[in-house]
Amino acid sequence: MAELRRALGRWDLTAIGVNQVIGAAIFLMPAQVAGQIGAWSPVAFVLTGLASLSIALCFAEAGSRFEETGGPYLYTRVAFGRFAGFEVGWMQWFTRSASQATVMASVVLALGYYWPALTSGLPRALFLTVLTAALAWVNVRGIRESSLVVNTLTIGKLLPLALFVVAGIFSIDPARLVPHETVTIQAATTAALLLVYTYGGYEVVPVVAGEAVAPRRHVPFAMIATIVIAAVVMTLTQLVAQGVLGDLANHRTPIADAAALLFGAGGALLVGAGSVISMTGNNAGGVLSGSRMLFALADQGDLPVFFGRIHPRYRTPSNSVLFTSVVALLLALTGTFTTTAVVSALARLVAYAGVSAATLRMRSPRFAGVVRPATFTIPGGPTVPIVATAIAVAIIVGATREQLLGGFAALAVGAVLFAAAARSSGSTARERHART
Repeated sequence: MAELRRALGRWDLTAIGVNQVIGAAIFLMPAQVAGQIGAWSPVAFVLTGLASLSIALCFAEAGSRFEETGGPYLYTRVAFGRFAGFEVGWMQWFTRSASQATVMASVVLALGYYWPALTSGLPRALFLTVLTAALAWVNVRGIRESSLVVNTLTIGKLLPLALFVVAGIFSIDPARLVPHETVTIQAATTAALLLVYTYGGYEVVPVVAGEAVAPRRHVPFAMIATIVIAAVVMTLTQLVAQGVLGDLANHRTPIADAAALLFGAGGALLVGAGSVISMTGNNAGGVLSGSRMLFALADQGDLPVFFGRIHPRYRTPSNSVLFTSVVALLLALTGTFTTTAVVSALARLVAYAGVSAATLRMRSPRFAGVVRPATFTIPGGPTVPIVATAIAVAIIVGATREQLLGGFAALAVGAVLFAAAARSSGSTARERHART
């Protein structure tokens, strides 16, 4: 029987994480965050990075106990039962597909600035179909091919940002970095949610553990490296944008506008190309992580075996890759991703809270024979997991009514799917018993 090929090293996993965290948001979010909290925004990026690190450390410890595909789905399943795990896995797959559709639509809009005909009608549909088919083909062909594409696009997106930071750091007006605003609780909460979205994506790193060479050692490294790299890049980018643009909150494309001031029209074009590369890389990573989550659900018996099929030649979860790609394409073509985007915030936070709590639970002696010993343990005893759980729960409480309703609706759909799957597996078992 074919098995997934283990070919990913620690830096491959890190590239997958950085690629998912640094996407389209970093090119747009600086203005939105500044609109809420003004010159406090670079500090907020640092604080959110530290909060994200506390959660990533929980993923690192939990991931050091597993070698299989699934990440947060597996951890919550083992710690809190099959239903809790299914809900996390379902929400993760659903939001990956919706996110992929969102980013594909954003690529069209970015390119549409230069080729307006691409933004509507048949040209738009053809472009989205070709892009989806190309990324699906790469993912079916093999994990090494997928990783090579992700690695290349990750480097491609970091280079323009690095150039922007290095050149812009000498053009900062220090007066623009001095906070004068009084920040309200509502504005701080809104900024926190925006930043959670901006930092989101690192939870995909352990999802592909079943294709890593040494997952119990490399997943912890990649989790921590991803947050450190992303926090440094995004904080410095925000700092430069804030220091170069006096009215940052009023710019729809803040990084491109700041680059135009620094380098002229060529700088804006460079950042524009970087944003397209960034979004394409995000799409490639979305196919990779989304399909593996669907595969993991089937591999553990929580979805039909169809989704757990491994291609006999390429040793990739081909059916899951194709299904995830088709769903994302349909969402992008119909525009329904705009109504599903509100689910992503709660989906991430549910996974964060679940894994943080699971990290503590799996330390109990009763799990000694259930999970492997941790190869990485967070220092400080229960402090970091408790803080990480509290952070996730606090942000859930601060979510908007629309986000909560959308998230709970998706959880309800997951509960229905779980019940249907359980009933189907029960019927199959009874039929098998009757035949014997």
